[in-house]
Amino acid sequence: MNKIITIGREFGSGGREFGRRLSEQLGFAYYDQEIISEISKRTSLSEQYIQAVVEHRPSFSFPIHIGRSFYPSVSPAFEQTMSVYQEQARIIAEMAAKSNCVIVGRCADYILRDYRPFRIFVYADMDSKIKRCREKGPEEEKLSEKELKQKISDIDKKRAKYYEFYTGHPWGDKLNFDLCINTTQTVIKELVPAIAKLF
Repeated sequence: MNKIITIGREFGSGGREFGRRLSEQLGFAYYDQEIISEISKRTSLSEQYIQAVVEHRPSFSFPIHIGRSFYPSVSPAFEQTMSVYQEQARIIAEMAAKSNCVIVGRCADYILRDYRPFRIFVYADMDSKIKRCREKGPEEEKLSEKELKQKISDIDKKRAKYYEFYTGHPWGDKLNFDLCINTTQTVIKELVPAIAKLF
């Protein structure tokens, strides 16, 4: 069976950079944005739309009350969101079956649970996440510290709701992972060689 490493991460923790560098060090395939591109090809939906869908938990319509009965209204948007997730799950399973790989985010740890992946979660304190976002973010994005802090918190809340909806498990819970890495005041490229030795 192929070696599979899945990486969950808080926004601004450097989890994406960690995953990419780890895959390069190990010579494993790396999947992140490639998953979105593949879903787009298979569904004819735009990558921007899919990116928005996979960052949010599906929203339900309220039941419509008719007489004494309740008829849940399933919206087309909800159905499309679910079909995007199902396509994503198929693609992730195909990628895992193909070769040794590192997969970032997208509930891959849960989707591939039967493959027994090595599950890593990357996190950091807020000051480190703000600093990393300043260094990596687009120059034209001039957010105040308060605005950036709010953005980081909002993205992490969305990730938590998304993960919990599809998996039924709390996002970031240490019991769901084999290794939790705190990147607070850490240089990612110096950390990777030590972690790579595990594999």
